Amino acid sequence: MADETVIIKTILFDGQAVGNIACFEMFGKREVGYWIGKEFWGKGVASESLKQFLDIALTRPLYAHVAKHNAASQRVLQKFGFEIIGEDKWSPNPNEGEVEELILELK
Repeated sequence: MADETVIIKTILFDGQAVGNIACFEMFGKREVGYWIGKEFWGKGVASESLKQFLDIALTRPLYAHVAKHNAASQRVLQKFGFEIIGEDKWSPNPNEGEVEELILELK
């Protein structure tokens, strides 16, 4: 958060903090990522947050990684022009299995 190139915003819904959205550099590319509390899924929070955030995070291309099983987040990203350009795997915890993910790009 001390990195001046990072943009991070709190996501509010009905006056309460329900998540966050950020843009940061990872492996030489600008990435966007967001997290929303599960109890707020399906309410359009991710879509509205990404819509507003893309007016602030103007760097293009912009990339996103999303778990292959997270169809809802894939739809949100694609709604705003992100296109699937590849696949990857990563392990958030060495004691657990790998997570398969899609790599998306907004040109």
